[in-house]
Amino acid sequence: MLPSVNRGYCLAFLSFSLFGLLGQLLHVTHGIPMEDQDYYLQEIMNREHYYSFSESEAIVSNTQASEQLGNTEEHFKPKAGKNELKIHKEKETDKSTTENTAGKNGSKKADKNKKSNNWKTPNESHERETHHEVVKEECPPLGLETLRIDDFQLHASTVKRYGLGAHRGRLNIQAGIYEDDFYDGAWCAGRNDPLQWFEVDARRLTKFTGVITQGRNSLWLSDWVTSFRVMVSNDSHTWITIKNGTEDMIFEGNHEKEVPVLNEFPEALVARYIRINPRSWYENGSICMRVEILGCPLPDPNNYYHRRNEITTTDNLDFKHHSYKEMRQLMKVVNEMCPNITRIYNIGKSHNGQKLYAIEISDNPGEHEVGEPEFRYSAGAHGNEILGRELLLLLMQFMCQEYLAGNPRIIHLVEATRIHLLPSINPDGYDKAAEVGSELGGWSLGRWTQDGIDINHNFPDLNSILWEAESRKWVPRKPSNHHIPIPEWYLSENATVAAETRAVIAWMEKIPFVLGGNLQGGELVVTYPYDMSRTQWSTKEYTPTPDDHVFRWLAFSYASTHRLMTDASRRVCHTEDFAKEDGTINGASWHTVAGSMNDFSYLHTNCFELSMYVGCDKFPHQSELPQEWENNRESLIVFMEQVHRGIKGVVRDIQGKGIPNAIVAVEGINHDIRTAADGDYWRLLNPGEYKVTARAEGYSLATKVCEVDYEMGATQCDFFLRRTNMSRIREIMEKFGKQPIYLSAKQVRHRAAQRRRHI
Repeated sequence: MLPSVNRGYCLAFLSFSLFGLLGQLLHVTHGIPMEDQDYYLQEIMNREHYYSFSESEAIVSNTQASEQLGNTEEHFKPKAGKNELKIHKEKETDKSTTENTAGKNGSKKADKNKKSNNWKTPNESHERETHHEVVKEECPPLGLETLRIDDFQLHASTVKRYGLGAHRGRLNIQAGIYEDDFYDGAWCAGRNDPLQWFEVDARRLTKFTGVITQGRNSLWLSDWVTSFRVMVSNDSHTWITIKNGTEDMIFEGNHEKEVPVLNEFPEALVARYIRINPRSWYENGSICMRVEILGCPLPDPNNYYHRRNEITTTDNLDFKHHSYKEMRQLMKVVNEMCPNITRIYNIGKSHNGQKLYAIEISDNPGEHEVGEPEFRYSAGAHGNEILGRELLLLLMQFMCQEYLAGNPRIIHLVEATRIHLLPSINPDGYDKAAEVGSELGGWSLGRWTQDGIDINHNFPDLNSILWEAESRKWVPRKPSNHHIPIPEWYLSENATVAAETRAVIAWMEKIPFVLGGNLQGGELVVTYPYDMSRTQWSTKEYTPTPDDHVFRWLAFSYASTHRLMTDASRRVCHTEDFAKEDGTINGASWHTVAGSMNDFSYLHTNCFELSMYVGCDKFPHQSELPQEWENNRESLIVFMEQVHRGIKGVVRDIQGKGIPNAIVAVEGINHDIRTAADGDYWRLLNPGEYKVTARAEGYSLATKVCEVDYEMGATQCDFFLRRTNMSRIREIMEKFGKQPIYLSAKQVRHRAAQRRRHI
């Protein structure tokens, strides 16, 4: 006779085996991959008090789970004074029930920021008590959109085809322009009937509090679910439908395919699996959904999957979403903590009159030092791409703290570089996105300025001017291959140019930036110029700059130090597998864009600008910010350090005075740069030997060979230029009020012949 404990384990295992056989007979798929078998059996042994195998106790309710957890976690307390939600077990059958609708539209925010003291990481408790009143818990998304939930955790009853499988049922996932069998924009059931379902396996006991749904992302089709039921389970075989009294609760779904809709449950439910069962759908469409689940994973130190994927940060930073006022206050706190190395200034105003604040980090803030390169990070050109904004706020906190702590790497970077951080180019757009919350803005709410302009595509198109001049063989005389002037029509008041764009252009022209990065969202890739295809009407075409080899290195320096960009095993965000390209891509070969910030910066100024797409989720929940910071922290620092790669120096006259606006050209690279007001310059180059020429109007040119080493640190390469004879004569004559006489070559020869005859 087996001991009672062993008999219990055997009965438990036999029960699961019978359920599994029944599931196979009914063609029901469940969420236990083959690789999870050992883990799952161990969980049965460890959590016998959670998993109930009798028909009367299939689910642990919110109150029951709290009682079982005891006092080990103060965050999970039973809700006093509220009736426990009655849940009845329901087998997976086509049972007709009286259904009444009790749904909530997406007007609620899925993400409500809590105020916290600056420099303190907010402790996000799931429930909190205020004046002895219990506040309803707010759980974060499980991570379908951020890819924290992997493809093996998503299952469905049927699928229309692979490209519409359960792995595509993620909130805000985008389909390609050409929808195909691999990258479509939702999960779509193989049949349109009430027996279809979409399932998420949390891989641990989780307190589920709500769901967010969208329709199918498609340029050609309209598919969405208009109502659905929700079921939960601990074993993926026995399912319990959320009830409203004695009847199944029917949640209101979507009314169109892009706007997310939030439905919160009357009470939190503790289970491992959750299913969404569509009950009705758009009459001219099919059952298609994109989903996010809201839930709080219960503490479980024995859960292997949680430990393996858990990322923690040791940085004591303010991990939260900041409103405009809070952003300004945080910048002020950084300035007060590090007054000797920081300065706050604004570059202009938005359409709604909000100032565009930037912070400077340098050992001599407010002053350009000769020989010290200028670097910039900007974010928030698309107001709904909020991750970049928060990363820059975290970066300024981090650099201040590490400088005060004596971190030699940060100290060297601050003392050798003048760094500018502009966290929010489009604060008006941010306000629109933040108003509805991190999960409910869809893909585009807040992307544009208040007057409907996409800032990232709003800069002058200088590419076409340069390429037309090259085709006519006007370059380098008209125009030159660099510092191409802005067309007059663009400068007119009637031009469709955002106030924010004009402010950024003035900022770029005022400061001699050498290297810059603009942080964007919705993907994991670094793009480099050109962003516009050279061939007319081409939507995708590799279009390199003359500095293509330098740009490729700069892009790789960020991508290779990011935790995910070059990970070949990671899932693609939407349709492109950029990991195959080392996490980088030429902008024009991805999709052509005229008037981008990157192209304008390269052709109008000395600055090499790249775009960093720092996360699949444009507006992640604030609980994701510590992980996103860890993903990007090293990359942000490494990229700043690249400003010290190449050559630098000062172009002076014989008296040692710097010559402004002198041209520095590198043989073999058809793109020159110009010196700043003090005659200093910086030229980004990869390691190697280069023949460099400096020239300026009225001076003789000078040429020398400059060598760039593999070690970090720009090579000093100074030039001294002599005045030409003609310029000296012109200067003397102008000094005495006389103008030089300009003669043609024929006239010079005629006068010379006359002088010879007189002799």
